[in-house]
Amino acid sequence: MKRGRWNSSSWAAATVGLVLAVMVGGRAHADDPVKEAQETIEMFKKTDPSLGKFFSGSAGYAVFPTVGKGGIGVGGAGGSGVLFEKGAAVGKASLVQVTVGFQLGGQAYSEIVFFEQASQVTDFKKGAFALAAQATAVAAAAGAAANAPYAHGVAVFTVAKGGLMYEASVGGQKFSFHPFEKKGGAGADAGAGQPGK
Repeated sequence: MKRGRWNSSSWAAATVGLVLAVMVGGRAHADDPVKEAQETIEMFKKTDPSLGKFFSGSAGYAVFPTVGKGGIGVGGAGGSGVLFEKGAAVGKASLVQVTVGFQLGGQAYSEIVFFEQASQVTDFKKGAFALAAQATAVAAAAGAAANAPYAHGVAVFTVAKGGLMYEASVGGQKFSFHPFEKKGGAGADAGAGQPGK
């Protein structure tokens, strides 16, 4: 290897560093994920009131207050959030994504994944759910959701929080889920959170 050239390990390390740096800014409410998710839902509703049909009509939705994404050629994304089912928070969710293609910079954004059918929520809870490679998100803005359809039973909306990114596809995102404890704590918050209608 010539000096001054980066190998794939160097790119991977740089990508991880960028993603981590971008994610740090969104951890203010990390100790109260349900509250942070509810604040994110309110922000999405203010940005695009037409999202109400998805909150009221979906089988469930996963809310990610901050997704950090970074890359130079090979990129990655990561974030944590909360899964809501029938309007109640039922557990913590996390996402990871690796992308290859032209991209440069770092970005932080909020994301909500709506599930049209209960079977998709079940798959998500089992850890058997991922977005297709060609999946795209709708940038939330006034009226953007009015005519936005589900694609393969899923609708994804994002709101940028800052940064520069030339490639912002959500394709290939993979998710994991951990239910809240039934006794007190976050489970108690879950019952109080009915943000949907």
